Parts: sequence; structure tokens; C-alpha cells
Amino acid sequence: MARKLIVEQLVPVNGNNQPIIQASNLTKEVETGGERLIILQDINLQVSAGESIAVVGASGSGKSTLLGLLAGLDVPTHGTVFLDGEDIFKLDEDERASLRGRLLGFMFQSFQLLPSLIALENVMLPLELSGADNARDIAHDWLVRVGLEERVGHYPRQLSGGEQQRVAIARAFVTHPKMLFADEPTGNLDVATGAQIIDLMFQINREQGTTLVLVTHDKNLSARCSRVIELVAGRAVD
Repeated sequence: MARKLIVEQLVPVNGNNQPIIQASNLTKEVETGGERLIILQDINLQVSAGESIAVVGASGSGKSTLLGLLAGLDVPTHGTVFLDGEDIFKLDEDERASLRGRLLGFMFQSFQLLPSLIALENVMLPLELSGADNARDIAHDWLVRVGLEERVGHYPRQLSGGEQQRVAIARAFVTHPKMLFADEPTGNLDVATGAQIIDLMFQINREQGTTLVLVTHDKNLSARCSRVIELVAGRAVD
């Protein structure tokens, strides 16, 4: 397996000796059948700006739960997460949503495109939510950049899986986020198409200087990352 470790030391970033992502004693438990099920336990993670981190592990090991907690989409039982110096669990849901809009881009296995919007409108959406000017022109430029100049007016159902994920890449990067969170971004693609998507994602990620955290079963994808974290039964192992 590629390099695999728990991140333990602070790495100076942004001139303030703080990691851009820091999880401290992150634990998630749920009640099921009258019993407490531990999904994640005491995860300590630090990521410096510009790093690419792959989270790997068997199904049910807590990978997607960890990503959701890091993004503030879920709330931990114990512990906390700092994104760009902000303790996200001291914020209410609206404040966390606002922070995600400023800092994060997302990619998903199922693409998560809105079926009633054409490709151009899907990419425009985060720009419009952030109040950006010239959202249409910016979104169009990004679709050209990911090779979809001829598909800007197509609905998701008219696009192949690879084309849909290219739209998702454009949507994820269009607001120039500091961090990109990706959950199995090649999971619904064939090997050849997945390889193209990996190349495109890492190319844009390098150009933008984005911090990348991704969940994957794909060894080729995890090997492209600077570090790999493995989860086993809810714990990070080295």
C-alpha cells in the first residue's frame, strides 16, 4: 500500500503555525438496537495547506463518516474540527453552511448534479449562492477547461458518467475553494474513465493549490496523494 500514517505533528501553514485542517479526539457514536455503536474513535488528524490526503479502509470502517465530520455535515459525539483556524462545532448549522461555501468544494461518487439544471447551471449554482458576478461566464470557462465546451447545455441524464464527473469537478473548483473533499470520486466510473478523471482532478488541484482530502478504495488514486490514512474499525492505524 502507498504511504500510510496518522498525522501527528503541527506543520506551519499560512504563517500562523496552524494546520488548515485539524481534528482532535474526533469520535462518532450512534444508538442502534439499544446499543452504542462506535463508528469513529479518537481520530487526531492534521493537514497542512496544499497537501493531498487519501483516507482508505474497508467498507464500514468510517471513511465517509470522517469526511462528513471534517466538513461539518455531521456532528461528532466527542472532539472537534478546526478548518482554517475556525472551530466548526462552535458554529450553528447556518454558520457552518456559510463556512463550507467559503472554504470547501465537494465531489461525490454519485456526482450529485441537479437533474433539472443543465451542466452550465449546475456549475453556476455555487457562484450564484456566493453572490459572484458573471457567474454564467465563469461557469462556461470552467466547463471549457474540463473539456465540455460542447456539452454546456446538456442535462445530467444526457451526459456519460465521466462527463457528469467533469461537471462535478468544474462545480467543485469554480469558487476556488481552499479545500476539496472528495468521496469515492471514481467509484461509478470504468477504469479508463476513472484514470482520466484522476488526472484532471490532480492537475487542477495542483494549479489551484487546493488542499485535497479524499475517500477512496482505488489504489491508483490513493497512490497519487502525498499521504494515506487507513481506518480500521473506526481507528486510524499506521
